[in-house]
Amino acid sequence: MSPSRKLLVLYTGGTIGMQMTETGLAPASGFETRLRHEQAAHPQRPAPDWIFRELSPLLDSANMTPVNWLQMRDAIVAGVEQDGCDAVLLLHGTDTLAYSAAALSFLLLGLAIPVVLTGSMQPAGVADGDAWPNLFGALACLQAGVEPGVHLYFNGRLLPGSRVSKEKSDAPDAFSESLRPRQGARAQEIPAALDYRNPRRPVALAVQPLFPGLGVAQLRAVLDSGIHGLLLECYGSGTGPSDNVDLLAALKDAHRRGIVLAAISQCPQGAVEFDIYAAGSLLASAGLVSCKGMTREAALGKLFSLLGTGLGQAEVEHWLTLDLCGELAG
Repeated sequence: MSPSRKLLVLYTGGTIGMQMTETGLAPASGFETRLRHEQAAHPQRPAPDWIFRELSPLLDSANMTPVNWLQMRDAIVAGVEQDGCDAVLLLHGTDTLAYSAAALSFLLLGLAIPVVLTGSMQPAGVADGDAWPNLFGALACLQAGVEPGVHLYFNGRLLPGSRVSKEKSDAPDAFSESLRPRQGARAQEIPAALDYRNPRRPVALAVQPLFPGLGVAQLRAVLDSGIHGLLLECYGSGTGPSDNVDLLAALKDAHRRGIVLAAISQCPQGAVEFDIYAAGSLLASAGLVSCKGMTREAALGKLFSLLGTGLGQAEVEHWLTLDLCGELAG
């Protein structure tokens, strides 16, 4: 937890740097100048020395894709290996901030520096807004020293990147750490294939919630769309329509074709335990792997990172069940 001496500020867009246009608020370049001006106006605020990088194009985070996760990962690695930075502050829109925090938690496994993501509900410069408090609060944390790994700073709280979700759409305390049960054994070590130095390839994923009336044709359309992995949001402790033989057959067929099938609970404080109900056991027999108490964001990011290494189906399923960076265990 050494204080940062050379920080990379990586600006990706988002509300924090938006300015008004004819069609409404939109990401705007030139944020480095605004940040330096604000810092000079308040020299009492603690902050490490920093350099600034801007991703192109700047994004409203509602437009974020997994390809952008890889861009962020590459920019962070370059900042460490080429610029000699010992910490990173990533500025990001709030709509998909938790998704990016989770994905980077797995894409940067083994990176021995802190990466802190933050953003704001209001643009910088709004009177009594949360942009500068969030940004300079994160800078103060990095000045004091933050543990290696990926974190999210918001509304005065430093949260674990692999356990956070956006809970509110219009309040300064929009993000919370998940209350889902912490279950699962820790991995004894991070395998070389998952080390941050190994680049990932893009993979196609889908998220499918179960709901009363989900038809097999709908599910097959998702499974046959070219995806490499499916995150199935199950009921309660990991149940589903056990009397729908065709639906279970569609899952089994997809698993035989090499698609990784992962399962989380739809309950905000739930976890998947397939062996409690027969309905859960049947899903497990169809090839689904329990992600236990992982959030949707963490499960999706982990699935993306694991499949992106090129690991085989069985290996991906193995590492899904083990804690890699706090997503499962305390």
